[in-house]
Amino acid sequence: MPPLATAALSFAMVAAFLLGAVGLSQVRKPDRQTRQRGWLMVAMAIILVANVLIWTV
Repeated sequence: MPPLATAALSFAMVAAFLLGAVGLSQVRKPDRQTRQRGWLMVAMAIILVANVLIWTV
């Protein structure tokens, strides 16, 4: 795998972990709209991890 592709996958994993962490912190807030955005961030993190798994297999 070329170095640029490896760097892109690494960046995607870092972004997924950050999205998951921030999303979970948003889910715990009492505001309904903020909770919804948090769940969307968690869903995006799961999608990013799945994409990285697909590209590495």
